[in-house]
Amino acid sequence: MPQGKPNTVPDDGLTTRQRRNRPLLMVHTGPGKGKSTAAFGMALRAWNQGWPVGVFQFVKSAKWRVGEERALRVLGASGEGGPVVWHKMGEGWSWTQRDMESSEEAAREGWEQVKRDLAAETHRLYVLDEFAYPLHWGWIDTAEVVAVLRARPGTQHVVITGRNAPPELLDAADLVTEMTKVKHPMDAGQKGQRGIEW
Repeated sequence: MPQGKPNTVPDDGLTTRQRRNRPLLMVHTGPGKGKSTAAFGMALRAWNQGWPVGVFQFVKSAKWRVGEERALRVLGASGEGGPVVWHKMGEGWSWTQRDMESSEEAAREGWEQVKRDLAAETHRLYVLDEFAYPLHWGWIDTAEVVAVLRARPGTQHVVITGRNAPPELLDAADLVTEMTKVKHPMDAGQKGQRGIEW
């Protein structure tokens, strides 16, 4: 894609503008760091365009203080860009969850809220943070998710983050980025730190 130009142009009967403005389904997956961070960067771009943004956190605990949440809430309330709505459905990190049944119920209700918002065209960008986990664990049916996202009305963009995104979701996505780990401070016994992980 030299200078932002596609390698090929499909013979789909659409104008360049129509093709450019199609809603995208994007997935950030893989074992590396930065999946959510990249999605929140997209949320900043959407806010700057004046788009309504909906963030749905599926695994991170409601007690977890995420730096991006504070920044986007302040920006969303500033009256300058688009509004930002933040939903937390998680019970905690995937490797420390204690009450899996409660977490599964919260994830299912979160997905029901996303479906309601998609049907109402509430947001222009949806960040479904760590949503790949409930799909991978079988809490939410991937085929249903793909069908709902394919049939979503309007020009609603969706970005899904999390490890182990199911193949059916990757096949349906317009953009898939796999974050790979080459090296990480935790490999040397260093825990996460302020300003880097949160």
